[in-house]
Amino acid sequence: MHYLVVSIFLAVFWVLLSGYFTGLLLGLGALSVLLVVWFVRRMDQTDKEPGRLYPGPALFGYWFWLLWCVVKSNIDLARRIWHPRLPIQPCWCRLDTRVETPLEKTLYANSITLTPGTLTTDIKEDHFMIHALSQEGVEELREGEMERRILRLKV
Repeated sequence: MHYLVVSIFLAVFWVLLSGYFTGLLLGLGALSVLLVVWFVRRMDQTDKEPGRLYPGPALFGYWFWLLWCVVKSNIDLARRIWHPRLPIQPCWCRLDTRVETPLEKTLYANSITLTPGTLTTDIKEDHFMIHALSQEGVEELREGEMERRILRLKV
């Protein structure tokens, strides 16, 4: 059932992004979806820990919230670059985390890296190593809003 849901979601997503309904493109899209689902199934069998992140209101809400964070971080980064009084002070820090599953860790680390000015450089059992262009970026991560939202997804 999981692979059927993934297939339908990928097919609808592909059609929405493509916008073309010719036989060749629909066939190539179907082939792409089948290939991706085949790879996902093989990866699930190999690591014996299938990820179950179903597209739904919670996930879409998280994506929109993350998009807003990316926009805010872009504005902050542009201000730091152009304004001489806003310093860029690169720093490394350890960020303790409560995420446990590999999928949660991947989603959290990628979300941090997608946000301009921060980069996840290492993932351990209970913490990430983060590089940030300012201490404010680290403090925002330590507040934990991103982590709380990921934990609410029930990955």
